[in-house]
Amino acid sequence: MREQGGMLAGKVMMITGASSGIGAAAARVGAQQGAALVLMARRTQRLGLLAEELRDKGAEVSCVQGDVTDAGDVVRAVDSAVRRYGGLHAAFNNAGVVTEPALLHETDEAQFDTVLDVNFRGVWLCMKHQIKAMIASGVGGAIVNNSSVAGLRATSAGPSYVAAKHAVLGLTKSAAAQYAGHGIRVNALATGLTRSEMSEGVFARDPGAEERMRRRNPQARVAEPEEVAQAAAWLCSDLASFVTGATLAVDGGAGAW
Repeated sequence: MREQGGMLAGKVMMITGASSGIGAAAARVGAQQGAALVLMARRTQRLGLLAEELRDKGAEVSCVQGDVTDAGDVVRAVDSAVRRYGGLHAAFNNAGVVTEPALLHETDEAQFDTVLDVNFRGVWLCMKHQIKAMIASGVGGAIVNNSSVAGLRATSAGPSYVAAKHAVLGLTKSAAAQYAGHGIRVNALATGLTRSEMSEGVFARDPGAEERMRRRNPQARVAEPEEVAQAAAWLCSDLASFVTGATLAVDGGAGAW
């Protein structure tokens, strides 16, 4: 159900990696909070089913099938927001990929390229075109990039993933400083262990991983994707108007240890 006067009311919000997990949860939270949504993901069928679910609840939703590493796809998504809704006010750059961890000297070059392309270059490419649209509108906007606790320290996810997520935080801070004068805020989430397709894939490959990760977390649990999505929605809203260049840990206290 769409909330009247929700914290994203009147805003147009783009979400990448929206077909499942944190991205789909962000779409649901964004719709509840009154945003018009532009959803982007590679899996057309799943994206369409999510859009249908949200429209049935009164949300305004459009979908763009695409890959964040493809400049043409990203441009189509941003242009869709501008053409259909008149502008772009918020973006949650959430699309990501994880591969089976390997020691640095044993990492396959193609695997390294995939992890960096999706998790880092994809964020840069989305920001590049989102920021252009926000500057053109003259009213600014807010961007949230989904990094990870792996952006703050080394984790078992492996060197490629850790490097990519660290890079996202650097990109976030640089953009926040460069575009504050345009009224554009740029922040990041350092997301901890969250229930998603990616985490379930890790647990399937390593049955003991979930228990080990729980023990490293003061709350000793796995987050639900909606918990991360709520944090992203807040940072995209005017309630976070004096927050930019920040990294918000949504990790159950893992970073405190």
